[in-house]
Amino acid sequence: MTWTDPATWYANLAAFHAAAAAFITDPAGRVLLVKPNYRDYWTFPGGYLDEGEYPHEACAREIREELGVTVAVGGLLVVDWASPAGPRPRALISFTYDCGIIASRNGFNLLRQELDDAAFFPLQEALPRLPGNVGSRVHAAMRARDQKTPVYLADGSAV
Repeated sequence: MTWTDPATWYANLAAFHAAAAAFITDPAGRVLLVKPNYRDYWTFPGGYLDEGEYPHEACAREIREELGVTVAVGGLLVVDWASPAGPRPRALISFTYDCGIIASRNGFNLLRQELDDAAFFPLQEALPRLPGNVGSRVHAAMRARDQKTPVYLADGSAV
């Protein structure tokens, strides 16, 4: 039997992108969303992982960078596998973490190079602001937080 050289083996494995996001609510249960200035829609605070970075570390870093605050990154709420789409030629695995409850936007110092705004929205106002594949993560994150167990999605749908 001929074994494949490890470098060749790993070079031929599937590759994907990874991102981490924070699920934050206020005491009334409204969801925190941010409005990037480079997109037409709102999203959860967060972003892509840097090389060698763990997803929970990326989540904390992105919150510090985008909102200027430090939050405790809690348990994993949602893992969503997004198939390649549009200009993104690889799959994206998105990790959404429970980053707790924040009373208000007071204390936020938005990274203006990336964000136009940040606001808390009731569910019915948050969903239309999000792309469809991200909107399903709101329901999944709420369910995961309530049931204290992560939810796995594939292209935004429960598996």
